[in-house]
Amino acid sequence: MEKMKRSRCSSVRARLAVLWLACAGVVSAQQSLETTFRITGDTVLAVFSPQAEVIQKCSAVFYDGRDEIAYGVVISEDGYVLTKASEIEGIEDLSVRVDKESYKDVVVISVDARWDVALVKVDGERLEPAVFAESSDLAQGTWVVVNGATSRTKRRVLAGVISANAREIPADGGVVLGVELGNDKDKLVIKAVTEGGGAETAGMQAEDILKAVDGVEVKDLEGLVEALEGKKEGDKVSISLIRKKESLELEVELSARGELFAEADRNDQMSGDFSKRRSGFPRVIQHDILANSQTMGGPVINLEGHLVGMNIARANRAETFAIPVEELRELSERMLRESKN
Repeated sequence: MEKMKRSRCSSVRARLAVLWLACAGVVSAQQSLETTFRITGDTVLAVFSPQAEVIQKCSAVFYDGRDEIAYGVVISEDGYVLTKASEIEGIEDLSVRVDKESYKDVVVISVDARWDVALVKVDGERLEPAVFAESSDLAQGTWVVVNGATSRTKRRVLAGVISANAREIPADGGVVLGVELGNDKDKLVIKAVTEGGGAETAGMQAEDILKAVDGVEVKDLEGLVEALEGKKEGDKVSISLIRKKESLELEVELSARGELFAEADRNDQMSGDFSKRRSGFPRVIQHDILANSQTMGGPVINLEGHLVGMNIARANRAETFAIPVEELRELSERMLRESKN
């Protein structure tokens, strides 16, 4: 079996070399490549047909009605799938397709806010889960393959290379509760609650008086900054507040300041579509494959057909982030274990 895997990988590399020579000949004759030789062209994609077979089986496509909204990774034979949580949040008419089968009975089992990952269960049997690679330690320039566009029954893959070293992606601008605050003497008062933030979801209201964060008393903005120091996007904090003389305790999920109060910069305006959440990840690998927010959640595989990561954010026109296989393995095992307890 191992010999067969090495042979298949060598075959792919050999075909890539031949393709490169063919492309070089075309380039020498004209200024731009013919469509078939481009990175999304049929000639290039044909080289990755073995990897396409793997992705056909171990990937999932999520739908809102008839619209594709995200991809996923099959992690068990009995229908457990991981996907990007923020892309399926609040979707009522949710369905999932694995290989050629469509599943209407879809249950979101749990969500890991720190990684923006949801564990979903479909009523499937004898599915083919992704095979986890030993490591995501891939040199820059290493070929990887992901879901591209898809028809109702057939996955189309895209190929590219690892384009940066694995690293943390801090929350853009630091973390926030999602409120506007003001000081009234020695009181920290909520002036407004930002739409879409953790504070709104938790039920915080204007005129609430903030008293403590995780049991630490806060009297001013500096105290709040200190209380949130070291926190990550997706972390949850306990908030103590006063509302019309009544004491309340709420749990608030932290957001990235730069995403909650986003203003598109020039780079974003040039980037086209990108993910709702694209920062605040403990560690990612990065590749250069063309993507958009609807293609997040799907598998990233190496030439051996093994899972090296899961796409988690389209950051801009040139960067896509994926959760490395080491963290993804731990995350999937923990979420599965907790779902069955």
